[in-house]
Amino acid sequence: MGKKLSTKAKEPIRLRTKRLSNGNLSIYLDFYRNGVREYEFLKLYLIPEKNKGDKMQNEETLRTANAIKAQRIVALQNEEYGFSMGNKAKVNFIEYMRLQAESYHEKESIAYSGSVKATIGHLIQYKGDKITLKQVDKNFLLGFIDYLDKVKSRRGIPLSEASKTLYYDVVSIALNKAVKDGVIPMNPASKIPYNDRPQPGKGIKQYLTFEEVKTLISTPCKYDELKRAFLFACFCGLRYSDVKGLVWEKIHRVTDSLYQIEIQQQKTGETLYLPLSDNAMQWLPVKTEPGATSTKVFNLPNSTTTVEKYLGIWAKDAGINKHVTFHVARHTNATLMLYFGADIYTVSKLLGHTNVRTTQVYAKIVDENKRKAVNLIPVVIE
Repeated sequence: MGKKLSTKAKEPIRLRTKRLSNGNLSIYLDFYRNGVREYEFLKLYLIPEKNKGDKMQNEETLRTANAIKAQRIVALQNEEYGFSMGNKAKVNFIEYMRLQAESYHEKESIAYSGSVKATIGHLIQYKGDKITLKQVDKNFLLGFIDYLDKVKSRRGIPLSEASKTLYYDVVSIALNKAVKDGVIPMNPASKIPYNDRPQPGKGIKQYLTFEEVKTLISTPCKYDELKRAFLFACFCGLRYSDVKGLVWEKIHRVTDSLYQIEIQQQKTGETLYLPLSDNAMQWLPVKTEPGATSTKVFNLPNSTTTVEKYLGIWAKDAGINKHVTFHVARHTNATLMLYFGADIYTVSKLLGHTNVRTTQVYAKIVDENKRKAVNLIPVVIE
């Protein structure tokens, strides 16, 4: 019928297009159900790309089409695994969560998809991979909470309160989805008293002071490209996923001396327009291929373990006794902007926060630093 859009060989449902008389491409789904080929036209259309606005419109249309496709795949596989039969004994909870992870990935919620996969790993470590929804009751969840209190991370340290809260919430959200899908009548997590659930606590976000940033600048790092990327993030606040995926074409010259990044954030999917300061610009590497705009700006490792290894060595060499992850650069950027006088609303927008309350924790850090600073003055007694 038409041209096939990007798809994987093993996908049960594929996106295809049919050219219309007006030059537009109508997007439809092509899939087999019970040995019969079926089509579903989505009433979504790709238009000829004559300018940047047309390209952006097509990108948004494709994201919508892929999200619908992901929903259809989950529904189709739910039927395959017996999820729609209402028989909890036959429903594998691990497999159900894997389908959710795939669905979130298709919707470009990459970070949350990763959180679901990490939670699956802990569930398997807790009870194996043959968990059925019938087994996931109040006692199962209480046992999982107890497991999270005792298990250690890959670095051999106890899980943070934030991590324990995340893994528990991922399970609870998956169970809510099962209720909506008609697989189970109610979420057993609703029976867990609030005080018995993992709590995120009031832990202070790790960040670097301006003096510590200057110390890192003057300290050699065994992975120089990672040093550049980390310091770049200290002065612009981008997450690791966005720095790693940043390509030169996303950095635009606004004026002769001002540059701006225009990207879609991987975590939130929101478009961010981020002016780059001179501090940030100085850490951009030299563009080796002047005409290649789709080339990545930084050559960074895929493994967060590798990233944390080299950052840890670098911080230790600099005499900084803090657990430095790449996300510390983002916390540092927020704290420094507030410390040097930026208002919280502007900082919230520059970080791409969807809610200013997320930014308020940094304001509390700055207030605490100011209190410490004024208390450095010796008491004068008349």
